[in-house]
Amino acid sequence: MIRVDGHRYIRGAAAGAALLLLAGCGSGEDGGGAAKALGKAEVSSVLPDAKAVPGWRSVLTPDAQEPNPEFPPSVCLSVNKKKRATACDHITYWGASAYARKPDGTSLNFWTLAYKDEKSADAAYDALAEYYGGDRVGVGAVPVDIGEPGDEREANRAEMGTMGGPATITQLRVGTTVLGISTGNQGKEAVSDQEVKEFAAVFAERAQQVQNGEKPSAAVAGG
Repeated sequence: MIRVDGHRYIRGAAAGAALLLLAGCGSGEDGGGAAKALGKAEVSSVLPDAKAVPGWRSVLTPDAQEPNPEFPPSVCLSVNKKKRATACDHITYWGASAYARKPDGTSLNFWTLAYKDEKSADAAYDALAEYYGGDRVGVGAVPVDIGEPGDEREANRAEMGTMGGPATITQLRVGTTVLGISTGNQGKEAVSDQEVKEFAAVFAERAQQVQNGEKPSAAVAGG
C-alpha cells in the first residue's frame, strides 16, 4: 500500500521490486534496459477495472484492440497532420475503460496507447501533449499538481469542460505506453486535485507493473 499525500492506493505483493525497477525503466539510457512493448491483453490489463476505482459505476469495461490504419483511435488527436502521424501511425494496440459516479454524473475515462518502443512513445507523448495540454480541457485551464508518476506527465483543469462543468485531462508516459485520464461533469463540484493525483499514480503504477512482467494490481483505496 502506497500513500499519496496522506491518501492511499494499493499495490500487489511485488511492490518493493516494482519500485526498485521503476527508477531504471525510463529511457533505458541509465542502464535500466529497454522498456517492454505490450501485447493486446497486456494493454487491456493496464486499464483500471471496477475493482481499481471503487465507488465508480462501470460504463465501459477495459478493452483493447489493434488500430485500424484508416481510423486512428478516437483519443489519438493532435494539432496538425504531421503530429497526428507521429502520435497515431505507430500505435500497436490501444484500449479504454470508463466510469461514472452519482449524484452529479461525474465521468472518469482512461485510455492507453501502446507503442513498439520508448522512442515512439516519447515522440507520441510530445505530439499529444501539444493537443491535450493547456486550454484543450477548457478555456482558462490551470495545471494540477500530480507529483511525478511515470516518465512524463501533465494534468490540467478547467472550470467549464465539454460537459459544461469542471473537467480535467491528464496525460502520462510510462515506458512504451502513453496514458490518458479525463474527468468531467455537468455540475459545479470538480474532481479534487487529490483524486486526480491518485488516479494518475494508480494508472502509472499499473502500466509499470505490466512492463515489469507483473499482473497489474494497483488500485485506489476506499470508495
